[in-house]
Amino acid sequence: MTRTNPGTIMIADSDFGDVEIERAIVEDAGFRLSAHQCKSEQDVIAYGQDADGILTQYAHIGATAMGNLPRLRVISRYGTGVDIVDVDEATRLGIQVTNAPNDWCADEVADHAIALWLTAARKVAEYNAATRHGEWRWQTGEPIWRLRGRVFGLLGYGAIARLITARAQAFGVEVWAYDPFVDADQLRADGVRQVELDELVSQSDYLTIQAPLTSQTRHLFDDTTLARMKPTAILINTARGPIVEDSALDRALRRGVIAAAAVDDLEEEPAKQRDWKPNNPLLENPNVIVTPHAAYYSEESIQAIRTIAATEAVRVLSGQPPRSPVNHVEHGRT
Repeated sequence: MTRTNPGTIMIADSDFGDVEIERAIVEDAGFRLSAHQCKSEQDVIAYGQDADGILTQYAHIGATAMGNLPRLRVISRYGTGVDIVDVDEATRLGIQVTNAPNDWCADEVADHAIALWLTAARKVAEYNAATRHGEWRWQTGEPIWRLRGRVFGLLGYGAIARLITARAQAFGVEVWAYDPFVDADQLRADGVRQVELDELVSQSDYLTIQAPLTSQTRHLFDDTTLARMKPTAILINTARGPIVEDSALDRALRRGVIAAAAVDDLEEEPAKQRDWKPNNPLLENPNVIVTPHAAYYSEESIQAIRTIAATEAVRVLSGQPPRSPVNHVEHGRT
């Protein structure tokens, strides 16, 4: 298709503070960069009329947006998960979708999961708050249980979970995992016990969620699932917030159904909200630690993901195959 301009790549949204990394890659390849902070599909449509490619961090790119952006040929995600993109519709329209392999932030997420686990298990936050208010007593953290010999459960056993396993095993825990898509030989080789979901939920002393958000995992941890956990259990979520139903988790913590939780995202995913307010009851629950979807963050990982996303868009628009395709497009959009 003949174009009268070199093509435009739009940043639909990002919270990186500047666009200089992307600009250098895009403009060096001969394309134009436009950057916006879209909070809805209507924003994407309004700003993206001349977009041949879109980079998106949180902004939803669905069928409505794709149908109203006739030039769009590639959607490149800042990240690994692509639930914010209607991949089926993109495939139908001949739009290439790309993401980043897990290794761009795998070490960071594994480190963060272990940090959340140890902070919750060793009552670090409680001790810190108490001492700052003049209370100098080891009893503030009662009860604290020895880690060695306890069951550390993993929901999902992908690349990041394997890194979590290696770190957790150093503390002497037994690592169990449920992942129907992973070969049993792999688990055995890593010294991990393969169990069914019910056993993982009911027998884990520490249960870490490191699974993708799908229709099957959304609200997987509701009142019913949480009720099957040990009353001394700690739930850690370094995956996507909506896997856990926040209201159910709040009830479980306040009623002593489980002991504590540490989560890296909330169900409403605040970064995707236009005017988010801290009204989630978990933020006032003393038995939960919340970090702002920061598990992936390091200076190195941020540079990596920005470079990957921009480079993928440039490759597709330049007629090269993407390095990390999400869908298979027979004939690109024209």
